[in-house]
Amino acid sequence: MVDGDDSAGNEGTFDALVSGIRFGKFASVGAVGAVFDLTVSTLLIVQFGVLSEYAKVAGAEVAIVIMFAINERWTFADHGRAGPLAIARRLLKSNLVRSGGLLVQFLIVRGAREVPVELVVGGVDLWTFIPLPLAIGASVLLNYVFESVFTWRVGRS
Repeated sequence: MVDGDDSAGNEGTFDALVSGIRFGKFASVGAVGAVFDLTVSTLLIVQFGVLSEYAKVAGAEVAIVIMFAINERWTFADHGRAGPLAIARRLLKSNLVRSGGLLVQFLIVRGAREVPVELVVGGVDLWTFIPLPLAIGASVLLNYVFESVFTWRVGRS
């Protein structure tokens, strides 16, 4: 892998971002991340009584690391320099970039907790859990654009 190099040659940033294949891969990896995120978040809420917005942060961080590893090897395999130091830098960038998406998620979950809604089914208030996947969905596009442009530098020649 070479920093800024594209398999498409002189592919521009906009063209790189609207790549249906790349976005499809990114979204697929995001689905895997969502499973980890929701599992960890739900476990922390149900088993340990952690407030939902803090459980969301922990679940999201687990997902960020897992998604980075998959994106590094699959979605953006043709971008970025090789080597442990370059990969560590991208992991740090990925965490920083996704902190914006995580902030969006945190605010959505926190805001939903303030809404006086109860949706009790089988003794469980589902309203506690409904904002979690909504928060993930809200940050997908934001994360895709910033990960593509800043972490893996797609479209740069």
